[in-house]
Amino acid sequence: MPEADEEGKRYEVGQPQLAPGFYLKGSHQLDWGMKNRLARVFDPASGRTVMLAIDHGYFQGPTTGLERIDLSIVPLLPACDALFCTRGILRSVIPAQCTKPMVLRASGGPSILREELSDEQIAMDMEDAVRLNAAGVGIQVFIGGDFETRSIHNMTKLVDAGLRYGMPVMGVTAVGKNMVRNAKYFRLACRMIAELGAQYVKTYYVEEGFETVTASCPVPIVMAGGKKLPELDALTMAYNAVQEGAAGVDMGRNIFQSEAPTAMIAAVHAVVHKNLKPAQAFEVFKSLKSKG
Repeated sequence: MPEADEEGKRYEVGQPQLAPGFYLKGSHQLDWGMKNRLARVFDPASGRTVMLAIDHGYFQGPTTGLERIDLSIVPLLPACDALFCTRGILRSVIPAQCTKPMVLRASGGPSILREELSDEQIAMDMEDAVRLNAAGVGIQVFIGGDFETRSIHNMTKLVDAGLRYGMPVMGVTAVGKNMVRNAKYFRLACRMIAELGAQYVKTYYVEEGFETVTASCPVPIVMAGGKKLPELDALTMAYNAVQEGAAGVDMGRNIFQSEAPTAMIAAVHAVVHKNLKPAQAFEVFKSLKSKG
């Protein structure tokens, strides 16, 4: 096996990657159907998205805020750009008259009762995603995990199926308990996911070097919300992520576990699409919260 090269340093973060003829980087040479689905998720005006992630139940069960999705999440649908959910929730709870784009969780396997979560497999057929009129599918990729190779092959199989049907695949960087969450790791994970064919990547924000993560990834990155933070901190994280090159966010707990989820998603929307500063967005949150 050849010796690995040292990681590069010339990220040129101030020079955006060109995307002639389409507004999302790395997407301009995709098929029309693929671009049309991406345009449903990423607002053509801003080039960004506020995805609402509610797929946690696929391995955690009824976690806080998702006990009753019909009561906690359905009222939030008008405020998000896209919903990231499982096909089970889509069929059983999400109203069919909802016109918001759906991105479907396509991997699964172990539950939180297991120590090793990377032992996942593809958990849905691409034909079902088409049948459900999905705008994309998402799959965990465990770079550095015990089942790294399997999770990568799961993704590439899904990418091949997505190319046949015009369905974008979002690769999700899954961080294990013992992995270091730093820019070096996410540069590696995001680049591998993009190189192996995913149309966009979901990853975590890091305070140092996140702009190098987005610059070195040739496809759009959406920021994962992660654990619940105080509202101002979550808005600051979202603001910094998009200012440092992210094409939006895929937030869950920082929205549906907020004391005022409707106010919070409106504030996140203002940060992502209008570049509102965190302090101003927090005032929007407090104002909307006070109005109930």
